[in-house]
Amino acid sequence: MQPVSPIFDAAYWQARYAAPGRAGWDAGRPTPPLQAYFDQLDGQSQPRILIPGAGRAYEAEYLHRLGFRHVVVADLAPEPLAALAARVPSFPRPHLWQADFFALGEVAAFDLLIEQTFFCALAPALRPAYAQQCAHLLKPGGKLVGLLFDTPFTGATEPPFG
Repeated sequence: MQPVSPIFDAAYWQARYAAPGRAGWDAGRPTPPLQAYFDQLDGQSQPRILIPGAGRAYEAEYLHRLGFRHVVVADLAPEPLAALAARVPSFPRPHLWQADFFALGEVAAFDLLIEQTFFCALAPALRPAYAQQCAHLLKPGGKLVGLLFDTPFTGATEPPFG
């Protein structure tokens, strides 16, 4: 798989989180549409869930509090993972992956992949690789569920790209 652009690497994202006003995607809570989707999920089956580019991972926190025990959070930067660990001490540390989504090798490992603001952060040239990697990571019959911008931000030189 094609790796993340070195321009938007872990150091870039760490700096975005550290700079006041540079984490505009951070709503401080799960978005209502995803929360409504999570509320209707069957927690008895305990699906394996991946949230790539999760940021501070409010969706993972919400799922964890609902009783989902197989939620994996992946992000390039350490700050948002540390923020989730501090907010939710019971969240399993082995499920916090500081990793490049495109380098994840877990073939057909997940039942559900949650998209929040990761796709819009990817340079448009990486989006076909994103789709391929989602297919690679999802089990047969697995689902990609999320919120996507429907408007490109033409001329954007850094995330979000729309």
